Amino acid sequence: MHTTRRNLLKAAAALLVDRWASANRRALVSVPARNPGPKVIVVACGGMRRSDTFSESGFQNIPHLHRDLMPQSAFYPLVRNAGVTSHYNTISSILTGNWQRLDDWGKTPPASPTLFEVLRKQTGMRQDETWLISSNKALTSKIGSSSIRDFGPAYGANVIFPKQLLINAVIHAAAKGHPVHSTDRSTVQPEIEAMLNSDNYDGLGWSVAQDSGSQDDLTLGAMKQAIEDLVRTNAPVTGDEFTFLVSAEVMRRFSPSMLVMTFSDMEVAHFGSYSLHLGGIRTVDRLVFELWQQVEALPAYSGKTTLFVLPEFGRDLDGSNTNGFFNHRQNSDSTRLTWMMCMGDAVPKAQVVENPVEQIDICPTISRLFQLRNPDLPGKPLPGLWI
Repeated sequence: MHTTRRNLLKAAAALLVDRWASANRRALVSVPARNPGPKVIVVACGGMRRSDTFSESGFQNIPHLHRDLMPQSAFYPLVRNAGVTSHYNTISSILTGNWQRLDDWGKTPPASPTLFEVLRKQTGMRQDETWLISSNKALTSKIGSSSIRDFGPAYGANVIFPKQLLINAVIHAAAKGHPVHSTDRSTVQPEIEAMLNSDNYDGLGWSVAQDSGSQDDLTLGAMKQAIEDLVRTNAPVTGDEFTFLVSAEVMRRFSPSMLVMTFSDMEVAHFGSYSLHLGGIRTVDRLVFELWQQVEALPAYSGKTTLFVLPEFGRDLDGSNTNGFFNHRQNSDSTRLTWMMCMGDAVPKAQVVENPVEQIDICPTISRLFQLRNPDLPGKPLPGLWI
């Protein structure tokens, strides 16, 4: 990856998380110490067909998942999404253990309590120990907590959309007297700097008002230099890269017990570019590998973390009346049948678990890992794990 682009995104991620911590410092010091129990990370990766991933023709797109991580994982080749194959409904179903049939664009909260809510209510965890960091804007408004009485926002997670920062900066820059499809990239730097120094990150749902003395000058300086380099070299930016780097900073800063990440670069398929869609899959492959390296390197995570990695669904068959890989609406195995990789503390040995499972089985599995009381879920704990 381009060094300048990575430096920019690292600096932006560090600054974003630092300002969140500064804005919430009073709330953090008034709560009990961090829960020393297990760690769980869930990575959901948009729509990816098995033929483009775990197949003879697809292995070239996932070299790290296939060669580096699968040999140390419990691999589930038959994972079914039996619900609504949209992003918001799928993530809501995974996090609640019930198939959700809601507005596709996140306008309503899940109809059942989320894992975040149950975990926080039963264990007393504070909010900075449960995070959902997403590349998909539809997931950021309502998915942190349900509409169920006795749960809801009081027990919700931190749910954020990191790339809104860069998206807004580019939009504002492009609007300054340029044609619709043209912009002067030199205007991007002051726009990003203005947003960094404003009282609110538009679209993130965070209040970042703070005393000027708490500004991390070193981080901001690195950010400015990286932006200057970015403008000079005309380097692009990927949303999933930024989501990963914000997540990595959150892991270093807060060591959350429950972290959910969603990647969506592969959803460029909706615009009809198969090559860019495959590029998004390759990015996910690299980022998941980096994530596992970070898990093993951080003392707070090493030896106590269980990682789940799965597509949200597949994509439609080529030649279908829904435009094939463009979409994920077809009621076929190509769209509904996916895979999952589980690694870490709950995995007794590397194995391929041929038993068919469903995405709603993930929630009771994680509940068992945290020893939560959640008896009414329709799914069953995943076979082949220490739970």
